[in-house]
Amino acid sequence: MSEAPTTRPTARRRRFTVEDLLADTSPQARGTRELAEAREIALERIEPDPDQPRRSFDPERLEELAASIRLQGVLQPIAVRYDAARDRYVIIHGERRWRAAQLAGLRTIPALVREVSDEQRLVQQLMENILREDLNALDRAAALRRLKQQLGDVPWEQVAEAVGIKRSRLFQLLATEKLPEPVQEAIRAGRLSEKQTRPLHGLPEPAQLALAELIEAERLAQPEIERLARTLRASPALLERSAEELRVHLQELVRAGAASRSAQARRGTQQRSQAGELVAALERLRQLLEATDPARLSAAEWQVVAEAMQRLGLALRRWQAVLPTPHECS
Repeated sequence: MSEAPTTRPTARRRRFTVEDLLADTSPQARGTRELAEAREIALERIEPDPDQPRRSFDPERLEELAASIRLQGVLQPIAVRYDAARDRYVIIHGERRWRAAQLAGLRTIPALVREVSDEQRLVQQLMENILREDLNALDRAAALRRLKQQLGDVPWEQVAEAVGIKRSRLFQLLATEKLPEPVQEAIRAGRLSEKQTRPLHGLPEPAQLALAELIEAERLAQPEIERLARTLRASPALLERSAEELRVHLQELVRAGAASRSAQARRGTQQRSQAGELVAALERLRQLLEATDPARLSAAEWQVVAEAMQRLGLALRRWQAVLPTPHECS
């Protein structure tokens, strides 16, 4: 009985899609993939998110970014979501780049289109803004409060852990919301930093306003700000004065402190100058002694030099009696 002939399985042909045929197979494409959602979108079809935590944008920094965009374009796409009801793209991340692109005269901007829920979008925006160091402290504090609510009103410790900042830093940011409105406005405008306003906390409002105004006007260093705040806390009678009276008094303290430091610097310079002259004179004497051959001096010259050496010896012994030993200097 003859065996039935065996049939060889036919290899299935691989089917290629249009995307396969158009795919980039060059070496630089290895390990990369195209982002289908990335596209150029007309600026007029994009709008800011009304729930965006960031409320203020520094005009000077916006203009600097616009100048960079004019030269190099937008280097990083913004992220948007599509609002089908209004046929508009709403910004998730990158409002500053969008505003700068408008200033730069662009008509379109590269964007990544994301599909995110309202809750997830808000949490992402809050997280991004809280971690931005170029954002003013008040906007970051507001973002922290909204994030706390969005997370279900969890304890502040959990909020700090969620955004990866220290608990102490979190409360420093939140404390700016308790400052008087003129001080808050100075922080928003970048005229005062959060760190500069830390010594103001706990002072009465007139003292806060007076010290904040002086910090701006005199551009006080942080140690000087802290010194003035300590002075105010140690003088209850001062704290009963008006903001204007306190400002005048603090100005006098600043000038007195500057005069004292200047006098100390002059005394220090004078002391250093005297020591320098003395060292230079001793060095010249050493060089002269080494360069002179005692055997070539006459008897009269020897007599004069011996008397000078005797006087020098008395002075040197007096110095040796008061100078610390090398062991004491170490």
